[in-house]
Amino acid sequence: MARAPGRIEFIGNHTDYNGGTVLGASIDRAVWVALARRADGLRRFRSDRSDEMVEQPAAHPRKLFGPASWVNYPLGVLAALPEFKLRAPAGFDYLAASDLPIGAGLSSSAAIELASGLVFLGAAGEDPPRDTLVTLCRHAENHFVGVPSGILDQGVSGFGLKDHLVFIDCRGPRFDTVPLPAGAHFWIFNTHTKHALVDGLYAERHRECMEAACLLGVKLLADVSPAELALVAQALAAADPAFAGGGGSPPAVVNTAGGTPALPQATLLKRARHVIEEIARVDAAVIALRAGDLTEVGRLLTASHRSSQLLFENSTPELDFLVDTLASQPHVFGARLTGGGFGGAVMALTDGTFGEAQAGVVAASYGKKFGILPDILHTRTANGAELK
Repeated sequence: MARAPGRIEFIGNHTDYNGGTVLGASIDRAVWVALARRADGLRRFRSDRSDEMVEQPAAHPRKLFGPASWVNYPLGVLAALPEFKLRAPAGFDYLAASDLPIGAGLSSSAAIELASGLVFLGAAGEDPPRDTLVTLCRHAENHFVGVPSGILDQGVSGFGLKDHLVFIDCRGPRFDTVPLPAGAHFWIFNTHTKHALVDGLYAERHRECMEAACLLGVKLLADVSPAELALVAQALAAADPAFAGGGGSPPAVVNTAGGTPALPQATLLKRARHVIEEIARVDAAVIALRAGDLTEVGRLLTASHRSSQLLFENSTPELDFLVDTLASQPHVFGARLTGGGFGGAVMALTDGTFGEAQAGVVAASYGKKFGILPDILHTRTANGAELK
């Protein structure tokens, strides 16, 4: 049996696949996976959230669709094992159970991948380094499930440590931990709005970031500083008044692969500005955390959300309302969307005085506006994925 925690994207929104830095927290909500070997080569999958038993032969994992598509996460891990020169178990009975809410931006997908990876490796007698397991699980999500995610989700679930945040320099990747000042609490407000990364919005922003990097003449947006980006924007504005808002449509970028117009340069630079300034916010947050300055950390969190809202445009009215409401509450240091965006959840960083009654006020205000109450989760940090 293995347990792998969900994660909070503390700060560093969409910076991971752009080669930047990110901070995350593994939390005290998790996915558990139990495995029992079978001698007949049959692989049977079951979840506590479905009545359906899914069976596949041990030959080649086959991607599934519909209600059984949750099995693609462990199947993707199985498919990735040989590519990392690791053995996979043949037949088994597999059971997954979770107290992580699905679609709330807490990365239940990475948690099930890490827990699955640990039991598969344990059953096959393999014990690779932790960074290999994390990279393998990301590979499974990118190439089998089909989500072009970065290393954040798997890295935080894999390297989490109680009372710490996980710092990832995604270029390496390099993993480290940063102590979380005493008295810091996380409150998650799940909006019940759609958060389906495979549906394309995440992939669309990923593509836009790659096009923005191409426009700026670099491989990844992490290669550009905020000052360098400002100089490029000034040069483009000077060359074309329409770009600076002087009327008409901003110039389009040519997609060299297909020769068809892609996004306007102004839109691409908005995406780039969010990512590049977000990387700077991550670095500033590390400094503030080490100094124990939660007030400054909270300011950076809220600034991160405003950038997601206005520049990266991966927020929603529901998420914005929660951030606005939380920002006006006492004992709240800051708040932002957590995860890929386009729905999901808001994270608030609070002190220990913020409690159920105050969270209920926020939820009631949300319910009055949107006609549904958000789920509320009060979470703390927890250790990362482990065999039990």
